[in-house]
Amino acid sequence: MASPLKKITLISTGGTIEKTYDEQEGILANGTSVLELMLGSLQLDGVEITHIALMDKDSGEMTEQDHQHIAQTVGKCSQSCDGVIVIHGTDTLSLTGERIVSEYPELAVPCVLTGAMRPWIMRNTDALQNLVESFSVVKLVEPGVYVAMHNRVLQFPSVVKDTKQLRFIKKES
Repeated sequence: MASPLKKITLISTGGTIEKTYDEQEGILANGTSVLELMLGSLQLDGVEITHIALMDKDSGEMTEQDHQHIAQTVGKCSQSCDGVIVIHGTDTLSLTGERIVSEYPELAVPCVLTGAMRPWIMRNTDALQNLVESFSVVKLVEPGVYVAMHNRVLQFPSVVKDTKQLRFIKKES
């Protein structure tokens, strides 16, 4: 007997994971989402994905209103799915995670934030690994807010980016 499908809401907000090369400007920038290409290359049995393209921003350019908007979207979506994944830039991912925890301390489903230190279009990217990990993690953890990157899962609150080691860590009390 087949297991029921897990309904996962995927909220994309931009960030390094979705940056592409802008030939006119000669820079990596947000503007053309590559998330559908990434998802199309994966075998994600057992999940039904609802994708919400909420925004396409470098997280360093996000405002307090953007973090609030993401948190409210997570709260709303959590009422009709089995888990939420938020694709987010790493520079302010912690701010969004903390905002979700403060707005929804009793979140009924797991919410997993993920992103990449290097864009998907680069050869040495961590994007696909982190995306795949987020789908596994969202099905396995208890309700709450987490970051899943680089084979690590950390639960909010008190998760921060370590800019020297380029990974997320639990902040010392």
